[in-house]
Amino acid sequence: MFTRLVPVYLGHVPEAKEETAVDKLWKEYSKSLSDFDDLTLARWCSQTLGQLRGRTWRLSHPLVGAYRLAAQLAHDRQIWLQRLVNLPPGYLEASCCRAPLLPLLTRDVGPSGLICMHCNDTAVATEQIPGDLPDALRKWSEMYAPVHDVAHWDEERRRQSTDFDAEFEAAAQRVEEFLADAATDLVPRLLEHYPAVVWEDQDECLEVRPEDVLL
Repeated sequence: MFTRLVPVYLGHVPEAKEETAVDKLWKEYSKSLSDFDDLTLARWCSQTLGQLRGRTWRLSHPLVGAYRLAAQLAHDRQIWLQRLVNLPPGYLEASCCRAPLLPLLTRDVGPSGLICMHCNDTAVATEQIPGDLPDALRKWSEMYAPVHDVAHWDEERRRQSTDFDAEFEAAAQRVEEFLADAATDLVPRLLEHYPAVVWEDQDECLEVRPEDVLL
C-alpha cells in the first residue's frame, strides 16, 4: 500500500505531523466535490480522464490535484464498481480497485511498482510493466534510494559528516536531477503503454519542491 499520499492532501505529510494549514485547505477543496451525487461524480471523473489522456502529468499539476480529490471520493463511494459510466476510451480497468488505470510513478517504483491514483495501492507491479522498462525503473529507483536516505541519517551518522548541511544540499540537487531524468526519459516511455501517466515531482524529505524540478 502506498501511504505517502494522505487521503485529502496531495503533497507529503509525515504521519506524526499535525494537520497543517495546507491540509485544511485541501479538505476545504474536497467539500465542493462531496456535494456531487454519484452519477455526477462518475461523469466528472470520466470527462477529466479524457482530458488527461495522451500526456504525462506532474503530481502537483492543479488538474491532477482536482482529479485526485474526486478519484479518492469516487473510490470511497465505490463509483467504478457501480458502473454508472463506461470506462473512458483508451483506459483499462485497474486490477487493484477496478477503476480506470491511471498510474503514478514514484521513487519507490522498484519495490512498489506503479501506484493507483484511485486507491493508492499498487496498480502495476514492476515486473508486469511492458517492455524493457522494469529494469530501467528498478535501476533508477535503486540509484535514487541512497541519495534520498541522506535526509534520514540518524544523529550519529550526521556527526560523522564533516558538513551535513552541504551533503543534504548536494543530495537535494541530485534528486532534482533524478526526477527531471525520470520525467524526460522514463515517463514518456511509460506513456507508450498507458493512456496517461502521473509522476511524483517532489521529495518532501529533502525539501525538493515541484518548482525545483526544471525540465
